[in-house]
Amino acid sequence: MSKSLLQQLREMTVVVADTGDIEAIEKAKPQDATTNPSLITTAAQMPQYQSIVDGVLLDAHKQLGDSATDKDVANLAFKHLAIEFGKKILAVIPGRVSTEVDARLSYDTEGTIKMAHDIIGLYEGAGISRKRILIKIASTWEGIRAAEQLEKEGIHCNLTLLFGLHQAIACAEAGVTLISPFVGRILDWYKKDTGKDYKGADDPGVQSVTKIYNYFKKFGYKTVVMGASFRNTGEITELAGCDLLTISPQLLGELDSTQGDLPRKLDPEKAKSLEIEKLTIDKATFDKMHEADRMAHDKLKEGIEGFSKALESLEQLLAKRLAELESRESKLVSAD
Repeated sequence: MSKSLLQQLREMTVVVADTGDIEAIEKAKPQDATTNPSLITTAAQMPQYQSIVDGVLLDAHKQLGDSATDKDVANLAFKHLAIEFGKKILAVIPGRVSTEVDARLSYDTEGTIKMAHDIIGLYEGAGISRKRILIKIASTWEGIRAAEQLEKEGIHCNLTLLFGLHQAIACAEAGVTLISPFVGRILDWYKKDTGKDYKGADDPGVQSVTKIYNYFKKFGYKTVVMGASFRNTGEITELAGCDLLTISPQLLGELDSTQGDLPRKLDPEKAKSLEIEKLTIDKATFDKMHEADRMAHDKLKEGIEGFSKALESLEQLLAKRLAELESRESKLVSAD
């Protein structure tokens, strides 16, 4: 019996689930899992996870006391919610989970380091080793500097919202564990900018990840590449052989139900023989390349704003849920 595309992909690439839905992760059986504010917000609204949300809210309320406002409680709760989902996810996967720092700290090196310490502290307080956690940080210059410091402390980082080669090289030179170049969002930008559609190896998102992968393997960087944000299975099959790929449950299902031959597209040995110019990225070069790359400039800004908005939506959702819990509790007290 022939193997599915997913079975073949697993033989050359570490498959990661891109979701906050624990049931979907159990079904997909990935090595690792990634979450982000949008995914956690979606999962928090699913009925099957309401008990997790309520538990986090009640703990935050207890921690802050009765004098705290619903907004204060919601703000504390959202920080703990991603960790609660992370803990549940780690119970069903053998590998690591990525948990994201507040996107509103993307240009704040010290703030990012502090929140990363808080996240690791909460996991370690629950008996989970930092080896199983990747701290997700936006690939701004300030975020990369925070990751460089955290890596020196044995805290592993996943640099996200990565769209340009300058971001990737800066991450590798900082000794970051893993980067997540966003394939689908790059495709979105080019389709909108040019009015053209792209398929297979012509997809600019696929080309970007291929270029980054070959650069890292050519020059022997330890930083690994995890393609992310896919729009279709064609993008995934074009990146077969990439170190890791983080894939939504829907696309994992499509790959699992599709038969056919899956050739390896990215190969570390082939990359070593390529003619590639070595670059050094200091802040001035980073800023210059970032300004020159309209796509990377636009998508990084848009991504940070989008994740920040998702966090604000989550805080509002939590404040509303807390008010409902308090109303229910007060009715129970009155009934007694």
